[in-house]
Amino acid sequence: MIRYIFIAIVTFTLLLGCKAKQNDVSVPPKGYSNNTTLKLAYATGALKIIEKDFPLPEDVKEYKDVTYKTVDTIQLKLDIYHSKDLKKDAPLIIFIHGGAWKKGNKHDYLVYLASFAQKGYVTATVQYRLTGVAKYPAQLLDVEDAVRWLKLNAANYHIDASKVAMVGGSAGGHLAMMNAYSNTPDDVDANGVSANVQAIVNFYGPSNLTDETAINASSVQYLIGKSYEEAPEMYKKASPLFLISNKVPPTLTFQGTLDELVPYEQSDILHATLQKAGAISYYHKLKGWPHTMDASVKVNAYGQYHMDRFFEKYIPFN
Repeated sequence: MIRYIFIAIVTFTLLLGCKAKQNDVSVPPKGYSNNTTLKLAYATGALKIIEKDFPLPEDVKEYKDVTYKTVDTIQLKLDIYHSKDLKKDAPLIIFIHGGAWKKGNKHDYLVYLASFAQKGYVTATVQYRLTGVAKYPAQLLDVEDAVRWLKLNAANYHIDASKVAMVGGSAGGHLAMMNAYSNTPDDVDANGVSANVQAIVNFYGPSNLTDETAINASSVQYLIGKSYEEAPEMYKKASPLFLISNKVPPTLTFQGTLDELVPYEQSDILHATLQKAGAISYYHKLKGWPHTMDASVKVNAYGQYHMDRFFEKYIPFN
């Protein structure tokens, strides 16, 4: 009888441990064996997805559709958020949306924008010209101009312009890396303002547009406006991988092994190259998760947990 009681206690303890581990947002959430099982989980509701459209929390102030640049009669806009209780300048986190450079909306990252605003940061999300309007490097130039505008107008939004991080997913990850790796404090505009940032978070962004997957992707060809055979140097210049040095800001990368759009090997090589160059790099490779994996409630919580610690270290509050 004692033996059975002991077994029951051990079993119960193990079950509690497993449940606690599953609820521990610092631990990578369990993924799926393949994309078929993942799609089935999504179809049946077993895979919980974050809400993209929801009422803005009452304690968050929003500055909606602020024009930061007008080019070819197009007004490019950004949104800014911070806590209504914010009294002093705070670090800024800029979000760059994805969508294969041809679609997507700055509103896509509302869950992050609101969450980090509630944590005390100022957050912003940027509109940039899509490939149906202009080819590369227009997208990067827009992102750079948005960073400079936010710094130039920092006093109006409680922004500490000396502490800026950038976050991007997919195509947005690519643009965030390009901005972070190609701008230094010395690269200033007519106002003496640089587009450099102190940290970058890359969610499954393509880092090498010269590899076989990228050069054969219609979205990449449409971004550049020419095939790889016609303009190999343009593809290389648009690749963050070839801009890496020991001077680039700390990078935090999230990548899923089931990603069918950006092979995880790209992020493997990105991380290895950053480390080899002597740059600071953190890499979270999530087994059994796809592209846009942070749309999952569990992956989003995991990502935010590690982003919190990354930002605390590289754009700390005063």
